[in-house]
Amino acid sequence: MLRWLQLFRNCSVQPCHMQRNQVAGLRYLHTGKMDLRENQHPYTCQNVIVMRHSERLDNVEPSWISTATRPWDPPLTHSGRVLAFQTGQAIRKSLGFPVHRLFVSPFLRCVQTAAEIVIALSAINDAGESVSRDHTSVDTSKVKVSIENGLCEMLNTIAIRVNVAPEDGKFSFDISQLETIFPNGTVDNNNVEMVYKELPKWEESVSQASVRYQQTITNLADKYPTENLLLVTHGEGTQVALSSYTKDVVEHKVKYCGYVQLTRPIFKNDHSFVGGKFNLETHIGQNGVNYISSQEL
Repeated sequence: MLRWLQLFRNCSVQPCHMQRNQVAGLRYLHTGKMDLRENQHPYTCQNVIVMRHSERLDNVEPSWISTATRPWDPPLTHSGRVLAFQTGQAIRKSLGFPVHRLFVSPFLRCVQTAAEIVIALSAINDAGESVSRDHTSVDTSKVKVSIENGLCEMLNTIAIRVNVAPEDGKFSFDISQLETIFPNGTVDNNNVEMVYKELPKWEESVSQASVRYQQTITNLADKYPTENLLLVTHGEGTQVALSSYTKDVVEHKVKYCGYVQLTRPIFKNDHSFVGGKFNLETHIGQNGVNYISSQEL
């Protein structure tokens, strides 16, 4: 494993955005189906960012709930929109790799967060002086976005207050309407199938939600092995991404727009791809994420 990590960090391959057209006919093959030689050089490196949404309105203005038609699905505050846009700018400037695809929970606060990030990542003139999406021109070919049910909030009373949840336990989203929030031309309309075609049932357990988040992250990464992904989800989803790739995490806290960065080597075998193990690139206190390992207690 150490040998792989050494090779991965030193891999001198083309960035993923230069490879998409070259590898269109190749098929992804899961690591478990073949043995990799320890000294095999990676074909490319895949990055996956898992992010919590920005500041939600009901936590700032509790009275909003009393007049809302969908009190369980709050929008962002204005400050939340600004934070999301600025986070997108920071990702664009500091991470050193392009984001090719963005997948997002259907909850409004996540969609609005993702919309701001897409604009920041796709801005034609870097938008370095801007503090919001207003008057920012975008290159719609840079990032494609899709809504994914598997990234939705935990559908239980731990995450959604009893007094705002639908009485019948049925949550619904107008996907076509939500897609209009994104800049024209950025939604991927090429029959992108959701990992979870249906929403989870109301009162899913924490363990069920954890499995869902992990499966969604893994399946999306496996589906697009030569592309870098950004997944906008909820606090629990981001915590699952953290705890799944860090040993003995006993406590964690993710701020608004906090994110975890995962990286893995991608190997090529004939007409297939083989993915190495994900490595956590986010350190304690970095990117709005704090955690404690039992080894540090």
